[in-house]
Amino acid sequence: MTALPACPKCNSELTYQDGPMYICPECAHEWSATSTAVESIASDEPERVVRDANGNVLNDGDTVIVVKDLNVKGASSALKAGTKVKGIRLVEGDHNIDCKIEGFGGMKLKSEFVKKA
Repeated sequence: MTALPACPKCNSELTYQDGPMYICPECAHEWSATSTAVESIASDEPERVVRDANGNVLNDGDTVIVVKDLNVKGASSALKAGTKVKGIRLVEGDHNIDCKIEGFGGMKLKSEFVKKA
């Protein structure tokens, strides 16, 4: 019996072979027996770049400032321009910033309405 390679994405050793493909049951990553680990990861996940209103690249944990007043559904007041938001988290989707704002709680924002502090 030959030893199967570890998953190139999560390094799990619980991989199995299904025809010409290797499959990881932990992260559901599939790769070809003939492809290299670098090629399979690069093709699966293109790098996501999120930019603020000024074109600066945003990263997880950054501090941003709201650039315009934003109406918040269910809140009695709007989120004012100049509000500082600490420790953002980038997520997939239309509203690509997940954060907590004092007085409003957990909220998702669009990156086009913030600038890097």
